[in-house]
Amino acid sequence: MDTKKTALGIEFGSTRIKAVLIDFDGKVLASGVHDWENKLVNGVWTYDLDDVKKGLRSCYGALRKDVETKYGVTPSTFGAMGVSAMMHGYIALDKNGRQLAPFQTWRNTNTTKAADALTELFDFNIPLRWTCAHLYQRILDGEEHVKDIDSVFTLAAYVHYVLTGKKVIGVGDAAGMFPIDSGTMNYDAGMAEKFDALMKKSGYKLKLFDVFPKVLVAGDDAGKLTAEGAALMDETGTLKAGVAMCPPEGDAGTGMTATNAVAPGTGNLSAGTSMFAMIVVDKKLKKLHREIDMVTTPSGFPCAMSHANNGTSDLNAWVSLFHEFCGLMGVNADMGELFGKLYTHAMTGDKDCGGLLAYGYYSGENVTFINEGRPLFARMPSSNFNLANFMRVNLYTSLGAVKLGMDILLKDEGVKLNRMTGHGGLFKTPLVMQKILAAAVNSPVYVMSTASEGGAWGIALLAAYLVDGKNDGKLEDYLNNRVFKDLTGEAVNPDPEDVKGFEEFTRRYVAGLEVEKAAINSMKW
Repeated sequence: MDTKKTALGIEFGSTRIKAVLIDFDGKVLASGVHDWENKLVNGVWTYDLDDVKKGLRSCYGALRKDVETKYGVTPSTFGAMGVSAMMHGYIALDKNGRQLAPFQTWRNTNTTKAADALTELFDFNIPLRWTCAHLYQRILDGEEHVKDIDSVFTLAAYVHYVLTGKKVIGVGDAAGMFPIDSGTMNYDAGMAEKFDALMKKSGYKLKLFDVFPKVLVAGDDAGKLTAEGAALMDETGTLKAGVAMCPPEGDAGTGMTATNAVAPGTGNLSAGTSMFAMIVVDKKLKKLHREIDMVTTPSGFPCAMSHANNGTSDLNAWVSLFHEFCGLMGVNADMGELFGKLYTHAMTGDKDCGGLLAYGYYSGENVTFINEGRPLFARMPSSNFNLANFMRVNLYTSLGAVKLGMDILLKDEGVKLNRMTGHGGLFKTPLVMQKILAAAVNSPVYVMSTASEGGAWGIALLAAYLVDGKNDGKLEDYLNNRVFKDLTGEAVNPDPEDVKGFEEFTRRYVAGLEVEKAAINSMKW
């Protein structure tokens, strides 16, 4: 292996940090993972930044060992590398690079006042999880640390800063910090001026362009791996400084890249702990929708996103319960096989899930304007309660909030969707989630053979584009002509009966939100 002709991508997901090494045409050569989990500390969903660094080292160590085992070499360099992570959130540092407050992840919904105020000020939807909302909420709450802020980052931008010393960010990730002007490929200047005036009125000298990272687009030089960064990543000391790094991106941008959904009319759904569907658009929406995020592709195209805070967490918890039961019965069930059998069995259930209802709300859900979460399962005495329907309703509800946002885009706004592609581990079981997503959006859905590689593969592709792919032209040209040229992916068209069943489930889902609200008010232990 000539590691100078490879690209390394590392993505910090909600429950797993994953590294993927590819050649410049996108072929996966090696991988490594590190499992981790967020914590609820004093009412804040967070990760310790020391765990971020430890997880980075562990993940890279697993990849290095995979390379050594497969190719007999210990990598000392790569052609390029990149970092991506969960979007949004809030990491504040002082002028000496010291952390000033707990890292607030995208999962926190404690920013309602700030998000509402900024939405009104900008006449542009500012979701609860966006970085500017977190910053302004800290001001509204009178937090002492604000006066010492020098820099504010997302997780990807922070890790990139640790590895390179550069305060930069990819435009797709930046679009989850503050509104982007796709004409300038930068933070919207008019809105930034209003934000700065708000800071001044609040008694602070903070200026957005000073404290937020510099915005870059796909293919821009984002610095090089420093000696300190290399030492942090590789405990053996073999990895050397100087590796070219692409702009750090959020998981939305890497999901678009990994599904070749970066041109207008293309869309994708990323299935994980959070669930989000995106469609790249070529014109502004007719009106402001609080349920819809307007972000960008890594190249800066505007993109409408339906983002749900809750995805597969509750679904995974139920499968773990069944795994525990298997052990009680003396059956040593493989988790992968168990997921596959349960998902496949779900497709034998009633199209409307037999009247069952579930909410996987581990945390608040911005699409339905609910600020706390209580996972729930409910049924009527007359419901058809069996295993197939139980699994089917939990698969349906993982898309429940996303479906409401997609209905706004496709039905109310008339957004054009030529191709929808699914990716993430939820699509590993053939056809199951593909058919369900097709029913939810009433459109053909593709799943590529690389679907389970996810965002780590996507950021590796952006790293490869930096050093080799630009010879092909724009990012979409590189993806079309080289990466996805020979990749197979079969479209599944929506079954009219599945569509009808999902619509009936959606009707119950909306009506039952009052049950979820009652649970939040009642369950305080």
